Amino acid sequence: MTPVFDGHNDLLLRLLLDPARRDQIFLTGEGKGHLDLPRMKAAGFAGGFFAIYLPSPPDPDDAAHHKSMETPPYRLPLPEAIPFDQAVPPALAAMGHLMWMERASGGAVKIVRDADALDACLADGTIAAVMHMEGAEAIDESLDALHVFHAAGLRSLGPVWSRPTIFGHGVPFAYPSSPDTGPGLTDAGKRLVRDCNALGVMLDLSHLNEAGFNDVAALSDAPLVATHSNAHAVTPSSRNLTDRQLAMIRETGGMVGLNFSVSFLRPDGQRIAQTGWDVMLRHLDHLIEALGEDHVGLGSDYDGCLTPEILGDVTGLPHLLDALSRHGYDRALIEKLAHRNWQSVLRRTWRG
Repeated sequence: MTPVFDGHNDLLLRLLLDPARRDQIFLTGEGKGHLDLPRMKAAGFAGGFFAIYLPSPPDPDDAAHHKSMETPPYRLPLPEAIPFDQAVPPALAAMGHLMWMERASGGAVKIVRDADALDACLADGTIAAVMHMEGAEAIDESLDALHVFHAAGLRSLGPVWSRPTIFGHGVPFAYPSSPDTGPGLTDAGKRLVRDCNALGVMLDLSHLNEAGFNDVAALSDAPLVATHSNAHAVTPSSRNLTDRQLAMIRETGGMVGLNFSVSFLRPDGQRIAQTGWDVMLRHLDHLIEALGEDHVGLGSDYDGCLTPEILGDVTGLPHLLDALSRHGYDRALIEKLAHRNWQSVLRRTWRG
């Protein structure tokens, strides 16, 4: 079975929202959500980026917003920013859940902090967990907290989820829409880029608007990476990357992880699960053409999105790889998409 290293998941959010049941959610498996330890082992899930993500306060219109995504066009309002003092406690709790996963798994999961550790996990079958922060609300303007989180194991960071932060602005969930939806990075955001470069923390461009993307590209000396984004030329969602952005990523030797969310896969933008392999293959074909086969991977967004019915949860990964083979991708390319490209870009980003 070809091991799969995944660019993004939101399993920590499930644990954060229901901590009393984390044994059942993760260790023994309850058959709900997209990920748990038994299903990850069975599916060849070799590891990935585990996101520290802070949910916005409940909105009574959330159900209506999701419903509107079934029949585009739509443009959902962005939640308010989360202040630093309100962000730190849940961020620490989510980080603690990841550390608990490592300890409670009995050696099945390891938090990796360098490329050698990642390679060793992939070689021996240990699930490699990269600590990632999706939206930097738990980082203060002075960036002191960045250094604390880095010391604890943080190796990847997205300056924004779609709501604004003190560092920059995300794209709204909108279809059809360009990602050019607002201003670029703040001065604090530009300092964040420089400090992440100095520490070897990977910067994730997913959710960042086009002006912010341009600012990171101008400032960063690391490969440009979008962990869970798709091709705007196939699906004109604000969350997807234009060909110009893909060209900029290619120039730096960066990469993009294919997002499994149907809203960002389907050319019509509809949020409906009745979606086949063809839409995923169209995005992969376009990404490979634009970036080259050494710069594309998978970034599922498991436990954070509605996936195609044909794929479902993590146990669908072997079926996806079979679909890639039937589509004509050879074994070497499938291994690059499944894990080798992530290994390469992280070694170059973490600088060893």
